[in-house]
Amino acid sequence: MADATTEQSSEQSPQHSPLHDRHEALGAKFSEFGGWLMPLEYPTGVVKEHAAVRGGVGIFDVSHLGKLVVRGPGAVDFLNATLTNDLHRIGPGQAQYSLVVDDATGGIVDDVFTYYRDDDHVLVVPNAANNDEVRRRLVAAAPEGVEVLDHHRDYVVLAIQGTRSDEVVAGVGLPAGHDYLTFVEAPFEGARVVVCRTGYTGERGYELIAPSEVAPALWDALMAAGEQYDLVPAGLGARDTLRTEMGYPLHGQDISPDITPNEARLGWAVGWKKPAFWGRARLLAEREEGPRRKLVGIVSTGRAIPRPHMSVRLLRDVPLGEVTSGTFSPTMRKGIGLALVSTVVDDGAEVMVDVRGRPEVFQITKPPFVQPSVRES
Repeated sequence: MADATTEQSSEQSPQHSPLHDRHEALGAKFSEFGGWLMPLEYPTGVVKEHAAVRGGVGIFDVSHLGKLVVRGPGAVDFLNATLTNDLHRIGPGQAQYSLVVDDATGGIVDDVFTYYRDDDHVLVVPNAANNDEVRRRLVAAAPEGVEVLDHHRDYVVLAIQGTRSDEVVAGVGLPAGHDYLTFVEAPFEGARVVVCRTGYTGERGYELIAPSEVAPALWDALMAAGEQYDLVPAGLGARDTLRTEMGYPLHGQDISPDITPNEARLGWAVGWKKPAFWGRARLLAEREEGPRRKLVGIVSTGRAIPRPHMSVRLLRDVPLGEVTSGTFSPTMRKGIGLALVSTVVDDGAEVMVDVRGRPEVFQITKPPFVQPSVRES
């Protein structure tokens, strides 16, 4: 799902999180993401922030993520006829990963999370840079009586991620322990907070969606509750290394309007038996024929670190594709990445990546690169 270090910036002055002053007080280094100025890392450093999430607990401010409310008679049926995944597989109180694709090309306009409140009320969370485009497409297609409301700046999103996340969330009086991809709403400081078992790190965790006016109090309470568990504020730099270790795609790099769900190996997020969704005809035809490219994981056999746009080759002179995401894995202590390559190459094969003019050997693999705990009960 998406929020990342290379999303296109808004031409306007970047938006600030309601918690900007808290991050400044903690000494955060900021960077622009999708038109928002957000913490990239804190003085702790990316590697320690990453390790805290894998071994304990971290807190992320990801308020730059979009927030669209789709409501009105038949809101679920409308979204089910547009988004790829099948909303009828879930029900009230459940969340689902899905894709917005272009109807003509099948390319991925965005990946989103949907929060199914009831048949007439769904919260859609796009990536920051794509919020306006997703809203535009939904508004244009919405039937009479269904409205699409933009609450991008009205709510904060805080991600509590790691093996001690339950204790931190419960420590501020919010519910914890519910099933993966389910959510509940609970009171906090007179407001209603959505507490969902989701995350972008691969670890057990929660994402809290709360009105902006209670954001400072919620942040302070979580920091206090997490002190005994060594809670670490983490920025989007660590979020990127964590999601790469899981092989989670980043829109704008690993998935884009030029890449289809079939190529991205995201067919599991497509309701193939549904009678209608945007891009259905194009994706079914491609699925039948077989895509020519596929998104794979790559692991360095040496000390090389891959970066986006580095070429991937079979031997030295047979081009296969290019790296879409690449980083140093703090958990594996190796260079890892994602690459979009020709389907002629098999998982397990060794390939050459051009790392600053030097051919380095990598092995093709299927993510995740590390064992996740996200689904543990």
